[in-house]
Amino acid sequence: MEYRWAATGLAATVMLAVAGCSTSPVVNDIAEPTTTTVSTSHTTTPPTPTIDPYLGLPLIDHVTWTSNVDGDRLLVFPTVAGRKTAAPDGEARAWQEVVALDGSADSPGMRDQFRCHWVWARLVAPDKPSWNLEPWRPDVGYDAVVAANCNPGGPER
Repeated sequence: MEYRWAATGLAATVMLAVAGCSTSPVVNDIAEPTTTTVSTSHTTTPPTPTIDPYLGLPLIDHVTWTSNVDGDRLLVFPTVAGRKTAAPDGEARAWQEVVALDGSADSPGMRDQFRCHWVWARLVAPDKPSWNLEPWRPDVGYDAVVAANCNPGGPER
């Protein structure tokens, strides 16, 4: 029996040592209560609101129709605000301005061409004088329009 107690005591001592506890004899049977304070409050600075400096300004200056060997073409001339705004609703507002200037532009294929110019041409060619939308181009969906560099059905001639 003594052997078992000693082995058990040794095992308990090893377990306490591994756990990081002291194996020294207990001097006081009553442990003093400890208090741990954990701070859950965080000091944060509220985000600085960003205001689009082009808010409320026209995004499209004018539109005009031309013809070339391929067919009719609507030239869309964006304003400086239309070229530089980062407003999340800018593209939708700009398209509304195009349609208000010429309602015949409102077709799915033309809408996707415009969206492609708004999203990509503004980055790649920010100073391009006009964005050209052609009603004769196939309506292939936005992803295919982007894959065709905004010109589904072939490059401009």
